[in-house]
Amino acid sequence: MNIHYLTLFPEMYDGVLNQSILKRAREKGIVNYHTVNFRDYAENKHNQVDDYPYGGGAGMVLKPEPVYNAMDEINTKNARVLLMCPSGRPFDQKFAEELSKEETIVFINGHYEGYDERIRNIATDEVSIGDYVLTGGELASMTMTDAIVRLIPGVIEEESHLDDSFSTGLLEYPHYTRPREYRGMKVPDVLLSGNHKLIEEWRQEESYKKTRERRPDLLENFNEKNEK
Repeated sequence: MNIHYLTLFPEMYDGVLNQSILKRAREKGIVNYHTVNFRDYAENKHNQVDDYPYGGGAGMVLKPEPVYNAMDEINTKNARVLLMCPSGRPFDQKFAEELSKEETIVFINGHYEGYDERIRNIATDEVSIGDYVLTGGELASMTMTDAIVRLIPGVIEEESHLDDSFSTGLLEYPHYTRPREYRGMKVPDVLLSGNHKLIEEWRQEESYKKTRERRPDLLENFNEKNEK
C-alpha cells in the first residue's frame, strides 16, 4: 500500500510513522509513506495557499490550486482520496477494514477556516474522526493510518486484531497476565482452568457485558446482525 499525505506540516508525521507497528510495516515493504507539502505547489511567489473568503467572514480558506497541482504531480489516478473534514463520514473500525484493502490512499489535510469548495471534487470520501474540530487534519490522518495499517495482512498476526473492540461488533473482553493476585485483585478462576470452551464462553459473556454497560448503542446493530 502507498499512503500519501498532502499537508502543510510534513514534519508532524516524522515521529508517528517512524515508530512501532507503522515503522515495521514500512520496513517489511508492506506500506510506503509519502508526505507532500502542497505549499510547494502554490502559484504565486510567496507560496500562498490560503486567501480571504468571498462574501466576507472570519478566517482564511485554502485555495484550490496548490492542492490540485499536488494531486496532479503525485498522479494517484485510482487512489482512495480522503478529505479530512469535521462534516465527513465518521471513521470507525468497519471503515478502517475497508480502507486496509486499498492499494493507494491519499489524505488531504486542511488548515485555517476551511477548504475552497472545489477541493471537495477531488475527494472520494470526506472523513471525520469525531464530533469536534482540530487545528488541522494531520492528527486525524495519523490516527486513521494507525487503525488501517495494523489490519493489512502481514503487518501483525491476524489473531491480534480479530477480537479487537468493534471488530466483532462488541467491546473486547478483559485481559489478565501475571501475577495471579495483585493487591487483593485476583485473576478469574476460569482463565486458569485450561478449559478452552469455558474460557471462550466467559470471554463472550464478558464482552457482551462490557458493551451493555459502556456502549449499549452498539448492541442494537450487533443483535440485529446476529438475528439475521
